[in-house]
Amino acid sequence: MKPMPLIFVAICDIAGKVRGKGFPADQLSKRMSRGVGWVPTNVQITCFDRIGESPFGSLGDLLLVPDPAAEVKISFGDTAPEHFMLGDIVTLEGAPWDFCTRHILREALKRLYDLSGAKLFSAFEHEFQLKGQGPPHQGFGRVGFEAQRTLQETLMGALHEAGITPDSIMKEYGPNQYEVVIAPEIGMRAADAAVILRELTYSTARFVGEKATFAPILNTKSVGNGVHIHLSFKDDAGTPLTYDSKGPCGMSKLTDEFAAGILKYLPNIVALTAPSVVSYERLTPHRWSAAYNNLGFRDREASLRVCPVTAKDPDGIAKQFNIEYRAADAAACPHLALAAVVHAGCQGIEDALTSPEATQDDLSLLSSDELTDRGFVRLPTSLQEALDKFEADPIVTRWFPIDFAKIYRAHKEAEIMYTADLDMDGKCAAYAETY
Repeated sequence: MKPMPLIFVAICDIAGKVRGKGFPADQLSKRMSRGVGWVPTNVQITCFDRIGESPFGSLGDLLLVPDPAAEVKISFGDTAPEHFMLGDIVTLEGAPWDFCTRHILREALKRLYDLSGAKLFSAFEHEFQLKGQGPPHQGFGRVGFEAQRTLQETLMGALHEAGITPDSIMKEYGPNQYEVVIAPEIGMRAADAAVILRELTYSTARFVGEKATFAPILNTKSVGNGVHIHLSFKDDAGTPLTYDSKGPCGMSKLTDEFAAGILKYLPNIVALTAPSVVSYERLTPHRWSAAYNNLGFRDREASLRVCPVTAKDPDGIAKQFNIEYRAADAAACPHLALAAVVHAGCQGIEDALTSPEATQDDLSLLSSDELTDRGFVRLPTSLQEALDKFEADPIVTRWFPIDFAKIYRAHKEAEIMYTADLDMDGKCAAYAETY
């Protein structure tokens, strides 16, 4: 019997998991117009495969339609190719479904373009860990790098074959921890690339006999795994719009207002960008992550960082200049995380906000009154608190489809309930298994 080649069409959902269906590869043309069947309540499947309270119940039908712009076909050794495509969830009539994560991002990107004429140029920088300790005392070390050279070279090759431009890869500070960086992309492609990177990392690790996890933190006594989202802007002609030598920290007026919106609404959107129970064990002071809604100039403790550039001439600086959102991890769906950040930035543009001065001190040493006087707040310290802040702000919730906040909260409440009886080590272990 000859095996039948299959294509897996998928969506990265609210849980940040890639779920979908397989179909015979020779049906691709038909499936690109007709899709495969999907179910509304699938939106409530948590990362632990529990179904949260759903308004849909057993009712309703949808379609998951593959997008040829998000197709990956990779062979690892002599095994059958891994062939998958990301897609969009639509109604039976072909209209976008409100809770499709790619649709939600598409709407955010449209808002940005309608407001400013700018297209988002962004990249997701990922940290992950491999099962086991690996060589000890190898933070940024060559020995640690060489121990996984095969994995890293295979992963970079797979990314390239998938149409993603690899930038760099390194042995990170933590035990058996690595960081992989890819080049920025325009619009939707950046979030798609983040999903593809994660999936190819899992596949590569499996191929070389390892197991990779992007869980936000494996051990509260050690480091966490973050996702840093680099953001810049271009116009229709590809001209950079992010930099102005006369602006604060080099930010153009557009960037300044966009950054100000992120900072103002950061406590309200972190539920979407750091959405696991254990995410808040990482978002603490002195972890080089994010704990306050502050802007930093080349400061890796800031939630939003103005990144350094290596170019010296104005054109080169403009091309490299970007800001970095640091309060995120890979429990988040990249499309939802990016949509939240973009909407917050757009609110800053609409309201003509101005960013505060970049901090250069340790905010954890300030009292709550001192923080308030300077316009800073401590970010939520639990997923429950983050959900409260997300759902309580009518400006933020109206960025998303009607009932999205209610559905999102119910989804995450089911996740919280699943981990409620576990101690912190147990919670970390549970997330390490699912991400």
